[in-house]
Amino acid sequence: MKTSLVLPLLGLLSLCPISATAQQSDGAERYPARPVKLIVPYGAGAAADVIARIVTQKLSEDIGAQFYVENLPGAGSVIGTLAAARAPADGYTLLLVNQDFVIQPLVKSKPGYDPFNNFIAVASLAAAPETISVHPSVPATSMEELIALLKANPGKYSYASPGYGTSPHIAVERLLKLGHNLDVVQVPFQGGGAAVMSTLAGHTQILHITLPLVAGHIQEGKLRGLAVADTKRSSLVPDVPTLNEAGIAKHEVGYWTGIMVPAATPDRIVSLLNQAVGKVLSSSDVKERLAKIGFEPMPGTAESFAHHIRAEAAEWGRVIARANIRID
Repeated sequence: MKTSLVLPLLGLLSLCPISATAQQSDGAERYPARPVKLIVPYGAGAAADVIARIVTQKLSEDIGAQFYVENLPGAGSVIGTLAAARAPADGYTLLLVNQDFVIQPLVKSKPGYDPFNNFIAVASLAAAPETISVHPSVPATSMEELIALLKANPGKYSYASPGYGTSPHIAVERLLKLGHNLDVVQVPFQGGGAAVMSTLAGHTQILHITLPLVAGHIQEGKLRGLAVADTKRSSLVPDVPTLNEAGIAKHEVGYWTGIMVPAATPDRIVSLLNQAVGKVLSSSDVKERLAKIGFEPMPGTAESFAHHIRAEAAEWGRVIARANIRID
């Protein structure tokens, strides 16, 4: 994920401030010659939106051309994704994606887009692990105790999810239902914030969600963190073990983000954007801003991000098929 693309001299020169009428030596319009839109298929204030605004602000400063965010939420990210898929493949419409980008086509019979044929991977941006936590009233202080509790009380306990067919919902299906044959009830909400509030109030007892949403509540004792779904502990909650430490292997689940462009976007533009994003993610101020919201920058090549997306689709697809999760 740390490998950088080496750009030709022309690509490097394109990172300098330019005018809207600037031309390359071959007569093609130098990129970017006008504002570049990054579609975020979520509402303002969501984690994806915050990350997008951090990145676009720095891209604008580094390149000398305007990069801006346009929020197009709805239908589990499908509305904004379709808008990006239908945009001209000229590098002036980008799409911010996360795991919903690969999950939606797996749970819907007609999502309207193909993540592999309609888009090209540009760069990964940032990621944060999910974590399993419980309301303090739950008599379990470890994953082992939680699993034993659920086995002894089938159907008694519930977990909050940001919605049916979301990654936290599917992750619980894999971890608790498929992995341990446990009977636990899903209570779906409209978004992660509502799911967190329900668990804080004790209406639902279990929560499997992105760590930044609950780190503060775990630190304050309002929720009890049982495990982080990652290969390493988080500096936000260093006392919470990883799932592997808790005796559960191969359940690394995280919230990741990246940038895609419509298929047929020229390779030189993809390469230039990848290089520019890598520079942004390596800057100390962006690292600091991402860390404050609980995310780690994940710079890498376009090829490595494309591989990550395919791996995610394969893994989620196996779980969705086994659990028979369908939205329509």
